Amino acid sequence: MNIKNPLVLLTTLFLFGVACAQTQKQTEPIKTGVEVLQNNNFDVLNGKKVGLITNATGLSSSLKPTIDILFEAENVELVALYGPEHGARGEIAAGDKVDDYVDPVTQVPVYSLYGKTRKPTKEMLEDVEVLVYDIQDIGVRSYTYISTMGLAMEAAAEHDIEFVVLDRPNPLGGNKIEGNIAEEGYFSFVSQYPVPYVYGMTPGEVAIMINEEGWLGEGKKVDLTVVEMEGWDRSMTFEETGLHWIPTSPHIPHANSAYFYVSTGIMGELGVFSEGVGYTLPFQVFAAEWIDERKLAENMNALNIPGVEFRPIVFKPFYGRDQGNTLHGVQIHFSDYTQAHLMSLQYYFMQVHKQMYPEMDIFEEGKNRWSMFDKVSGTNEIRNKFKESYKVADIEEYLNKDVESFRKKSSQYHLYK
Repeated sequence: MNIKNPLVLLTTLFLFGVACAQTQKQTEPIKTGVEVLQNNNFDVLNGKKVGLITNATGLSSSLKPTIDILFEAENVELVALYGPEHGARGEIAAGDKVDDYVDPVTQVPVYSLYGKTRKPTKEMLEDVEVLVYDIQDIGVRSYTYISTMGLAMEAAAEHDIEFVVLDRPNPLGGNKIEGNIAEEGYFSFVSQYPVPYVYGMTPGEVAIMINEEGWLGEGKKVDLTVVEMEGWDRSMTFEETGLHWIPTSPHIPHANSAYFYVSTGIMGELGVFSEGVGYTLPFQVFAAEWIDERKLAENMNALNIPGVEFRPIVFKPFYGRDQGNTLHGVQIHFSDYTQAHLMSLQYYFMQVHKQMYPEMDIFEEGKNRWSMFDKVSGTNEIRNKFKESYKVADIEEYLNKDVESFRKKSSQYHLYK
C-alpha cells in the first residue's frame, strides 16, 4: 500500500485500529462464573464438601468441564454430582429418564434430577455442605433448567446447605422481555415461577429473585452466593461473548436457536404443525403437508414484521412424528432478532394459516394437547382469546401486559449493566 497523503494514512491507521479493537471485543472471551471462581482460588468453596449440579454446558472457555475443574481443585472436595435432563455430562438422550450412576472419570456418584425426583432428596445431599449450580440456560421460562435450579435451592434451604451459582450469559441478552407472567393454576416444571416467557436475566439473577421474592416457599430462604461473570453486559449477543456455544439440549444446537425456540415452541406443543424438530432446522420453520409454501411465504412477508423474513421451504423430517413425510412451509430468517417480537411469530403464522385454510380449526385438531400448550403459555387465556378469531391483535395486549412491570421489578436483582 502506497499512501502519500499523511491525512489519509492517519485515517487508515485509525480505522484499522478501531477494527482490531472491535474484533478483539468480539473474540476475547468473557469470564464465566466458573473461571472467576478458579481465578479466586475457589474461595467460596474453600475446604468444603461440594455437590455440583451441571451438564455438558458446564465448561470453561477452554472447554474443560466444571466437574473436572472442581475435582482437581486441591482445596475443594467434590462429593456428589447431580444431572438434570441429559445427565451430568450430557450423555443421556433427550426425554430419557436418568437413573443414579457413578461418573466414570471421577468416580463421584451422580444423582438424577430427571428421574424419580426433580428435587434433591435428603439422602442425595448427605455430607454436602454447599451445592454449586453451573448450567448454560437460554433465557426462556419453559426451558426447565431454572426449574431445576429453583427446586435445588429449595432443597438446600430445607437442609441448611449453602447454594452457589456460577453465572453464565443469557443468549437472548439481558434486555429482551416478552410474554405474560405465569399464573396461578398453571405453574409446572415448564413454568415454575411467575416470570414472563422471555425474562431477560442470567441464571444468577434469577436465583437472587427466587430467593428474595419468597418463591422457595413461605419462610424459606437459602444462603446464596452468585459468582458473577466478568466482561458481560446486557446488550451482548452470545457471539460477542467470545465463548463456544455448547448445545444446551439436542434441539438447541446453536446460540441463535434460542431465538427460534421462542418463536415456534409454544405452537409446537399443539402437535398440529412441524416447527422443524426432526429435521436439520429445529424450531426454525412453520410447516405441514397441506401448506402452499410459496403462498405462505408471500402472506407472512406481507405482514412486514420488523427484523424477520420468511422463505418457502420443502423438506422431509428424518425422525419424529412427521418422519418421511414431505412438509411445506416457511423458514424463519432474522435480520435483527431484537426488533422482532419473537413470541408473536407463531401466532402470526396461525393467523395467516387460518386465512389460507379457514375450514381447519387447529385448536380442535390439537385438543388433546391443550394442557401442555397452556402450561407452557402460563395461562389458558391466550388460547381462549386467540381461538375466537385467530387474530394476533386479540392477544397482543395480554402478551405485553406484564412486560414493563416485570422489567422494573427484576431490575433490582440485576448484577450487570
